[in-house]
Amino acid sequence: MTLKLEVEKREASVDVVRAEGKIPAVVYGPKQEPIAIAVNKFQFEKTLQEAGESTIINLEGLDEEVEVLVQDVAFDAAKGGAEHVDFYAIERGKELTTNVAFEFVGEAPVEKSGATVTKVMQDVEVTCRPSALPSHIEVDLSVLETEDAQIHISDLIIPADVKLGVESDAVVVSVAAAREEELEETAAAVDMDAVEVEGEKKEDETEEAEV
Repeated sequence: MTLKLEVEKREASVDVVRAEGKIPAVVYGPKQEPIAIAVNKFQFEKTLQEAGESTIINLEGLDEEVEVLVQDVAFDAAKGGAEHVDFYAIERGKELTTNVAFEFVGEAPVEKSGATVTKVMQDVEVTCRPSALPSHIEVDLSVLETEDAQIHISDLIIPADVKLGVESDAVVVSVAAAREEELEETAAAVDMDAVEVEGEKKEDETEEAEV
């Protein structure tokens, strides 16, 4: 998937660009001379939400269109939102290496027994041609039914033309059984509720006898 984003060469100062509701940015790469640009803040943040950092974006408005990935985004801690962006220009037709995020879907049945699901990996390094770059890799948690269950890289559906930077037996998600202490605390809480209810009954019976 390739998205389009309108940009313009930046000549004004950073403060002026931001005052106009735009974000100062730079485009660079192994075969790309650095270009200072500006991008509409609303449009960029909308595109980033759709694309993430592992989807090719086609920058329009320069001397020629440039295919890029979002390399880095600086956020304004006080005002919120992006305040600067680094775009990495990819080389057409050549393989690139970047990280692709996992998208966790479904619910793990094992959690109903009190077990904890741990997401060991949040993303993975991939190498492929730009046209084959996936926007994300799906991880289905619904297969986690027992306390010894795990999801490995080999369990995922990876396009044939995408090479991963980890071994196939690498653990993506694991399950930790509920601790005995937690189970004992739960049982103790249940027992206390029973004691309180029983105590209330005895008090009620005493009051009735006195009446």
